[in-house]
Amino acid sequence: MILTDNVNSQGSEMYKISRMSFNSSVYSEISPVIVSDGILFCSDRRFSGIFDRTAYNGSRLYNFYSSIREDSSKFGRPEILKSSRSYLFNNGPFCLAPDGRTIYFTSEIETGFQTNNRNFRNHSGIFFANYSVKGIGNIKPFKYNNPAYNMGQPSISSDGRYLFFASDMPGGEGGSDIYYCELVNGDWSTPKNLGPVVNSAKRENYPYIHSSGKLYFASDRPGGIGKLDIYYTSLVSGEWQSPTIVPEPVNSPSDDFAFVAEDDMGRGFFASNRGSSDDIYQFTSSIVRMDQCDSIQENSYCYSFFEKNAVKSDSIPFRYTWIFEDGSTEDGATVEHCFAGPGKYIIRLDAVNLVTNEILHDQKIDTLTVRDIEQPYISSADTVIAGQALQFDASHTYLPDWNIGTYYWNFGDETVAVGEKVNKVFIKTGVYGIQLIVSDNPEAGKPVRKRCVLKNILVISKP
Repeated sequence: MILTDNVNSQGSEMYKISRMSFNSSVYSEISPVIVSDGILFCSDRRFSGIFDRTAYNGSRLYNFYSSIREDSSKFGRPEILKSSRSYLFNNGPFCLAPDGRTIYFTSEIETGFQTNNRNFRNHSGIFFANYSVKGIGNIKPFKYNNPAYNMGQPSISSDGRYLFFASDMPGGEGGSDIYYCELVNGDWSTPKNLGPVVNSAKRENYPYIHSSGKLYFASDRPGGIGKLDIYYTSLVSGEWQSPTIVPEPVNSPSDDFAFVAEDDMGRGFFASNRGSSDDIYQFTSSIVRMDQCDSIQENSYCYSFFEKNAVKSDSIPFRYTWIFEDGSTEDGATVEHCFAGPGKYIIRLDAVNLVTNEILHDQKIDTLTVRDIEQPYISSADTVIAGQALQFDASHTYLPDWNIGTYYWNFGDETVAVGEKVNKVFIKTGVYGIQLIVSDNPEAGKPVRKRCVLKNILVISKP
């Protein structure tokens, strides 16, 4: 976690990782998928001690497995999820649709006699099927599968509207690219490449669209930490932003891929070969997030003042003068006045009888208490140029009965800071949702109170 006053990059202590106990010592485990009662994944492990599965060319075949969560950190022994393709073809990587009953997975396209030929090169495609804890059934091919190239590693958005996947189809940016289809009137649209901002001349694989809208994927492009590295990007104003690499220890000098996360990003999983084989690792985030943050309300110190007797039709005509404690005056039966800030102000009203010209002093004397809105408050510019420092100031927070202990800043790019005033440098352009989380000092026997406000910051490129 970054706890300095100046935040310029991501920190290596924001994630803690652990190797999952269900990993085997000699086989591979990849493609984690989070479900309510545990985790699903793919493995090329043996079905049993006496039964193994390999393709005709001798390569190991992947299949679906499930592991039930026994407590917050322990998972049970994996159980296989079989389908009609389990014994002859690879199954996975994959994802589940939002309904939890439909599975989209990767497998070989060709199933005919030619697949028995050791020299035959099969290609992968996407399939969808019914999913239950008992297994996979009613398998159907995706309409855009093609025997001339590979498609696979699907990920579907939380609203079921978009299906992301990787493919080496012609016309891409490199070895394999990220594509998506949109569900329109119950049918998937033609695949669309995410373009050169996201895709590179190298390989982009294992897309994962998080419920927040961030798209995670793996790439072996130059400039990474290791071989395959995990990146993320976001769609801002219809444009995908330049990808940001996920920090260590999630990424490593080895291959790291197949990233998934819970909705609040507090915990998730990924695959890596940093050990003796591909294994699944769990990560936990030390970044504090709040699901519900209030939008900042701007304080207004302007008030209307009204002399009710002025509307009586049978009254003697008067001219009214309002006298404010800051030395200013306003004439009229109804006036508006803006004070400099919070405080107690005395307001006096003089009246002049327009018939006799007699001045009647202090016809009304009131005390007005002007208060700030009770809320955490973020003071900062709304727009900043990428690479330039921007100060965030929480000193105008107004929570009068709190003994504030911590000002915690979540910058929306996997960096945080603590302090009443902090500086932040955004490297990437885009819109960032800044959370200020304020907590009071704990009192014996009472829960710690927390309040959160959100402010959007636009980061633009240098003119």
